[in-house]
Amino acid sequence: MPPDTHLQADEQVLLRNDAEGICTLTLNRPDKRNPLSTQMLSALQNTLDDIADDKMVKVVIIAAKGPVFCAGHDLKEMRANTNYNFIHELFLQCSRMMLTMTQLPQPIIAKVHGVATAAGCQLVASCDLAIAAESARFGTPGVTNGLFCSTPAVAVSRAVSSKHAMEMLLLGDLFSPEDALRFGLINRIVPVQKLDSTVLEYAESIASRSTLTMSMGKGAFYRQLDMELEEAYTYTSDVMARNMMERDAQEGIDAFLQKRHPKWTGR
Repeated sequence: MPPDTHLQADEQVLLRNDAEGICTLTLNRPDKRNPLSTQMLSALQNTLDDIADDKMVKVVIIAAKGPVFCAGHDLKEMRANTNYNFIHELFLQCSRMMLTMTQLPQPIIAKVHGVATAAGCQLVASCDLAIAAESARFGTPGVTNGLFCSTPAVAVSRAVSSKHAMEMLLLGDLFSPEDALRFGLINRIVPVQKLDSTVLEYAESIASRSTLTMSMGKGAFYRQLDMELEEAYTYTSDVMARNMMERDAQEGIDAFLQKRHPKWTGR
């Protein structure tokens, strides 16, 4: 049987490390500014699909090697394949992967140490949490190249207000982490030397909770965002009632009342 070259390619561009319920995915094309090429997107999609069914993974961290977090799509790849079908499928592939991130049962934390632009900014916006170093920069600079960042706008506009999203999209500038925090794109800014430890603190806190509770809560949160207010309350009331029927919720409340640590079972 011939070797699985697809998996070999995935392993080359994306590194995975699992430790105590925390799965770190590291973009590994620093020489190319970690682009979301078709190869990288396939690697991310395949790995996230595996993680979704992996009961041992409680939280995911997305990181990157090199000075740039992610510069977005591979423009050289796009210019070398200019027919509509290829380009359309590329954007659909990227959109599927971003949607998979939102639908993943496990929470995802972006660990942003450098520049995150275009689809790279979309990647950050698609994570549930984002911690940035003081050296990070964010932008959707497509307009400077004649290609409006319409697909990145989907995630960015759901993370920040429409005025701030349009400021990023129309100007195409690089924005500071202070701007990103003010916009609501990231959760926290830390010195670069504290980035690893801060993200680990967040990840360990999440990993200490019930995986069932986290997955139910994350799914309900994103689903209710698109509902009218009354529908959202009806839906989340049902989710909380079903959550309460699960052993972990009953164990957690009993542990709180009895002043002891809960013992989660994931059910």
